Amino acid sequence: MVQLRIRPELSRLPAPLMAAAAAAGGRAQQAYAATALARRVALAREECPEEYQSGKPRLARLLGEAQVLLEPVRRPRRKVDVATATNPQVVMLLPGFGAHPMRMRYLARQMEAAGHVAKRWGLGFNWGPTEQNFDAVEARLLELHARYGRKVVLVGWSLGGLYAREIAKRQPQAVAKVVTMGSPFSGSPRANNVWRAYQFITGHSVDAPPVEADLAAKPPVETVALWSANDGVIAPRCAAGRPGERDRAIPLRCTHMGFTYDPQVVQTVLAELESTRG
Repeated sequence: MVQLRIRPELSRLPAPLMAAAAAAGGRAQQAYAATALARRVALAREECPEEYQSGKPRLARLLGEAQVLLEPVRRPRRKVDVATATNPQVVMLLPGFGAHPMRMRYLARQMEAAGHVAKRWGLGFNWGPTEQNFDAVEARLLELHARYGRKVVLVGWSLGGLYAREIAKRQPQAVAKVVTMGSPFSGSPRANNVWRAYQFITGHSVDAPPVEADLAAKPPVETVALWSANDGVIAPRCAAGRPGERDRAIPLRCTHMGFTYDPQVVQTVLAELESTRG
């Protein structure tokens, strides 16, 4: 037996009720449009000319980032030869966007095994730049500089590398070297696969961060950029930079997530620490 479904026809509703419903709907839309959520959604859906996204990794590269899911299985069987440092350094590690400092703990342990002092950035998850965050990281740098009586090496992954470069410009007397890992300091800030998510979460455009910064300008200290052609998140050219935007660019073969654990990255960072002067 077929059940009949009775649906009211809007056209048969009284005109005053229709007008009231339309007005209520209009007010609801206006109220939503004024919310922070609506602004963030608009930022995430922002139109962007294709040329501004030129060079961003293709989907296959992005899917390759899923290798990080195998890391808990691979790590116990991995053997990384860590030589004892003859030039121990004090290092501050700065995590990438949306990442917690624990994401860089494996890299920190390799540094400590070599004899370096590895310290966190002093904040929790990295949910984007704010003046308060920059002031806190700057204070953390100065505290480490004073505690150990020597300059600090800043090692930043992705967005953390942008923090490192800008903090080094503010306090160059406290920084021995800056090492960025897959950090998009050069070219278009939209040449990556995460700028829409970034704008939705932070609530500001990648073109107009709440902190004044000239990302491509090189800090007045030795600055080394690690980049990878296998990066599935950031355009390799943006992470490598151009001459004058960094002192050296070192190509690696790892995923974007792999910058925190890949043996090649570990050995490269340890070599940079060993060669640091100042």
